[in-house]
Amino acid sequence: MTGVQGFLEQEFPDRALLRVVCEAAEDLHVEAFLVGGYVRDLFLGRPCKDIDFMCVGDGIRWAEEVFRKLGKVGAPAIHKNFGTASFCHGDLWLEFVGARKESYRRNSRNPDVAPGSLEEDLARRDFTINALAIRLTGDNRGELIDRFGGLKHLQEKILVTPLDPLKTFDDDPLRILRGIRLAAQLDFHLADPVVEGMKACRERLRIVAPERIGEEMNKMLLSPDPAKAFKILFQTGILEVIFPEMARLHGVEYQDGHGHKDNFFHTLDVLTRLRQKTDKLWLLWSAVLHDIAKPRTKKFEPGHGWTFHGHEDLGARMVPGIFKKLGLPLNEKCQYVQKLVRLHLRPIVLSKKEITDSAIRRLIFEAGDDLEDLMLLCEADITSKNEAKVKRYLSNYQLVRRKISEVEERDHIRNFQPPVSGEEVMQLFNLPPGRTVGILKNAIKEAILDGVIPNDREAALRLLVEEARKLGLTPANAV
Repeated sequence: MTGVQGFLEQEFPDRALLRVVCEAAEDLHVEAFLVGGYVRDLFLGRPCKDIDFMCVGDGIRWAEEVFRKLGKVGAPAIHKNFGTASFCHGDLWLEFVGARKESYRRNSRNPDVAPGSLEEDLARRDFTINALAIRLTGDNRGELIDRFGGLKHLQEKILVTPLDPLKTFDDDPLRILRGIRLAAQLDFHLADPVVEGMKACRERLRIVAPERIGEEMNKMLLSPDPAKAFKILFQTGILEVIFPEMARLHGVEYQDGHGHKDNFFHTLDVLTRLRQKTDKLWLLWSAVLHDIAKPRTKKFEPGHGWTFHGHEDLGARMVPGIFKKLGLPLNEKCQYVQKLVRLHLRPIVLSKKEITDSAIRRLIFEAGDDLEDLMLLCEADITSKNEAKVKRYLSNYQLVRRKISEVEERDHIRNFQPPVSGEEVMQLFNLPPGRTVGILKNAIKEAILDGVIPNDREAALRLLVEEARKLGLTPANAV
């Protein structure tokens, strides 16, 4: 046990709040503690806005008393089944809980909860670094309680479970993913028994809700070293359980002396390079998924080598199914990732050959506001060990970027709408809605993208009349 009172009062983000929390606990005559991730981050010097308070007694009543003393209107959010209450205070999220012990059923990671002692509460936690507590009441206020060597493990940068890892992960398999996420976030390593426990219990992850798996994977992607997390997932066999499509990227096949790159480790290289430049979550997902269809499109062509024709289109079609399985949103975020996966070869192709205005216009039009993100993904996708080749490609990318800027400034193609609307086409030729209207609108769009006509209304109307005549139509109204 170590005294940390001065340290706590100096580092706690709201000293007035801390006084109220302590006073409320003393008024209720309960032993009170700061616990969990906040205490861990306090010692690591990491900012933390989620603060967990625990008492040996009624945590909900304690929260209500703090809420009242702070003069707040309404009531805390209460979860009676787990004996917890929580509310927001400024930019802090506060959670109060009574010390508890837990028991688990085989088909659920939701525990049966009963009141417990301080020791029982700390022992039920996932890792020793999260089983630290600071006493808030009594003569020993400010005392650090460390039953399982968590402070030593913080100093050694190692993740250890308070109890047998098999029990810890079998009870709640989501702790497996939390441990891997923490290793990536904190740059910690996993103790050997922890790794073995994760391997042994990985099938238990099948009882975890997809949304919780996706939430942990999102946090892994936003960690400083997401590739570290995915390597652990792969090495423990966990990736095969929760995300088999990515696990299947691993491996190199040889035929007639030709081998292809290991697309799993290539994907991690792309992810690492991209993470160094962005914290956009869905852009990082596009890196994870950009080559996801390569195992299904792989083919050996004699005299040429391995090909993956069409992997970008098939990969884009695979994205919604993967998002659904991982509990990720099937909305515009999914559509964004689909777009980048589908288009990720376009800038690469342009960088290898003479760039035409038409090709640039089409790229700008199809990528729209996501063009810069697409270029970041494609630049990260250059992972050859041949430094001269990488340098050449990146130089060519600068040419592509300059050409994009020139064409966009001149032609205003990004997110453009055809200068003549479908309603106008119907009015001019007395047409009902249908395929013919679509053909005429598409002719205008294609002519603008190909540079046949400029992106303006008069040129579009002239072309419209010409295309309509080919279909046997004449204007019924003045053009």
